[in-house]
Amino acid sequence: MKALPVGDSALLVEVASGEEAQALHAELVRRRAEGSLAVREIVPAARTVLLDGLDDPARLASELTTAEVPPEPPRAGDVIELPVRYDGPDLADVAALWGVREEEVARIHASTEFRVAFCGFAPGFGYLAGLPSRYDVPRRATPRTAVPAGSVGLAGPYTGVYPRSSPGGWQLIGTTDAVLWDHARVPAALLSPGTRVRFVPTGPEGTS
Repeated sequence: MKALPVGDSALLVEVASGEEAQALHAELVRRRAEGSLAVREIVPAARTVLLDGLDDPARLASELTTAEVPPEPPRAGDVIELPVRYDGPDLADVAALWGVREEEVARIHASTEFRVAFCGFAPGFGYLAGLPSRYDVPRRATPRTAVPAGSVGLAGPYTGVYPRSSPGGWQLIGTTDAVLWDHARVPAALLSPGTRVRFVPTGPEGTS
């Protein structure tokens, strides 16, 4: 674990894996909730956690680099269910990469409980971890100039849902009508780091 100063009141903590970043994020959130850590923001990413609004970043950096972070505990609370039609244009390509039929891609994906590892790219976009590493897929060699809102895609170890139309290179396997970002909602983002997520097949295309 490496802690790097960012300005006068922030730290960027680097770890070796996504699992370690998720565990560190959960531990820091727990400390803030119990009152033993005063920090304004805790922002996880793929292999880092940013802490902003610290009174004494140097002291915390020294503590973190010698601390043993416990494994991430099971997330309490309800699972957010996202209805999905497994009708994506890259479904056949993903099936070929996995060595299964298209119907099996839907079954494997829908039987997995995901967890939001971190958010980014666009407001409301969560990077969902949960599939075993054997199902990692590469990004498309040529990104699309416009991916429709609601598209469910795979890239590397992650699943993601495009909250709005945008360019993108993820492998698209399905579509959801769920609203990932709504300014009128509190909070605006449906998904946040640590949230548990399941995809529920709907329609003839989603039937496994």
